[in-house]
Amino acid sequence: MKATADMYTYRVFWSGEDGAFVASVSEFPSLSNVADSQKEALNGLSELVADVLADMRESGEQPPVPLGCRTYSGKYALRMTPEQHRRVVMEAAEQGVSVNQLLISRV
Repeated sequence: MKATADMYTYRVFWSGEDGAFVASVSEFPSLSNVADSQKEALNGLSELVADVLADMRESGEQPPVPLGCRTYSGKYALRMTPEQHRRVVMEAAEQGVSVNQLLISRV
C-alpha cells in the first residue's frame, strides 16, 4: 500500500501560547504546522507530510502505516497496581458488570 498524505491522522487545535492554530499528525509526532486559521494549519501540515513521504520514498525509507490502515486485535493487556485492581473489581461488582465491561465503558 502506498500511503498518501491524506490518509494520516491529523488534529488541529488552538494554542494560546502561540496565538494561532497548530496542526499535528499522529504518525509523525515530530511534525507540526502553525497558522492563523484551522484550514491553513491543516493544509500546511498535509503539504509537509506529502513532502516528507516523497523524501522517504526517494531515500528508500518505509513511511509509517496510517493508523486507519492498521489492523487491531481488539485485545489490550493492562497493568495496574494491586490496589487499583481491587478498586476496579469492587466497582464492577457494585455495578453488576464484568471488569472488562467497566473498563471498556471508561474508554
